[in-house]
Amino acid sequence: MASGSIFRLVSPAKITRSSVLHQFVEDKKKKKSWSKSKREWSCVPVYSNGYTVSSSFVASPWRSSEEIVSEVVLKQASLVQEQRKKGVGEEEAAAPMSRNLLDEAYERCGEVCAEYAKTFYLGTLLMTPERRRAVWAIYVWCRRTDELVDGPNASQITPIALHRWEKRLDDLYEGRPYDMYDAALSDTVLRFPIDIQPFRDMIEGMRLDLKKSRYKTFDELYLYCYYVAGTVGLMSVPVMGISPDSKASTESVYNSSLALGIANQLTNILRDVGEDAQRGRIYLPLDELALAGLSERDIFQGKVTDKWRTFMKGQIKRARLFFDEAEKGIAELNSASRWPVLASLLLYRQILDAIEANDYNNFTKRAYVGKAKKLVSLPVAYARSLSGPPKIAGMARI
Repeated sequence: MASGSIFRLVSPAKITRSSVLHQFVEDKKKKKSWSKSKREWSCVPVYSNGYTVSSSFVASPWRSSEEIVSEVVLKQASLVQEQRKKGVGEEEAAAPMSRNLLDEAYERCGEVCAEYAKTFYLGTLLMTPERRRAVWAIYVWCRRTDELVDGPNASQITPIALHRWEKRLDDLYEGRPYDMYDAALSDTVLRFPIDIQPFRDMIEGMRLDLKKSRYKTFDELYLYCYYVAGTVGLMSVPVMGISPDSKASTESVYNSSLALGIANQLTNILRDVGEDAQRGRIYLPLDELALAGLSERDIFQGKVTDKWRTFMKGQIKRARLFFDEAEKGIAELNSASRWPVLASLLLYRQILDAIEANDYNNFTKRAYVGKAKKLVSLPVAYARSLSGPPKIAGMARI
């Protein structure tokens, strides 16, 4: 299940699994307590805010997925820090092709964005021309990559095809684009300090979709979410820019951008449980299912039981914690870049509300946000986006 929406902004570097859960371990007093149903959840830690998580959520002695991801975060953050210190301008570099052709390439990317991500596209119109064009180019590359395994020709995609796609990525980074869309991205990565690794990692996520249909632990699932969604935040922050008024570290902004990717992908997973089951796929941590007294058979039968409701409440709560972490970083972005990202967060977070409204039936009912709620969310997001750093994160959730 590749990611469904593009701009997703995560967990800080050098933290286990997620910044949210790490903060529970570091900042909250932990006590042992039995959950409401001993038969379902056994003995688990309960934190002072009432949120219960299984021990598998917290720290692990081995090299965790987050530690792997943090290396990419730190490298990208260092590139941006270097640019900010030098004061490199957006117009300093240019791809070796005519300006007219580049303009046409970017316009085509904008047309794709306008067609498939209307709300986000409207938000990009508030950005400077250079930034919005670069955002369009990244969006199109991500969409084309996603379509390889989720599009109409997905059944024909092989590891060899993904290898060729990665070779195309290398070529465009070296100034040898294959087509107009590649040309736009080739120009973008020259103008902005965007490392190639997040793009390679997204392709790795597509490889996982070809060969992996189960995830034993949340650590495994976290890495998958990073590959297919968290990577987009790392690609886009250098383009969107960090507010000159921001006092936050570059790493923390990237961590929050990663968090939005994880949050959105977890939301995709929770929304699409039934659809994925029809394809023989389960994107839920199997160890947590077992701890809840559930099995793969329960997923494929698709019955909403009390055990399922209890399990889903925990999964939804975790996704919301990632959204909360992400919102902190949005406040630190350049003012012209906040609205589309914040609108994406508010709209996606409401999908979790819709799952609850469906009585946790994500087997046969698809949770979605209606047009009326979307129309309400957009001006709210815009109003919040006008606030400077640290005000956005402190505002109440819709």
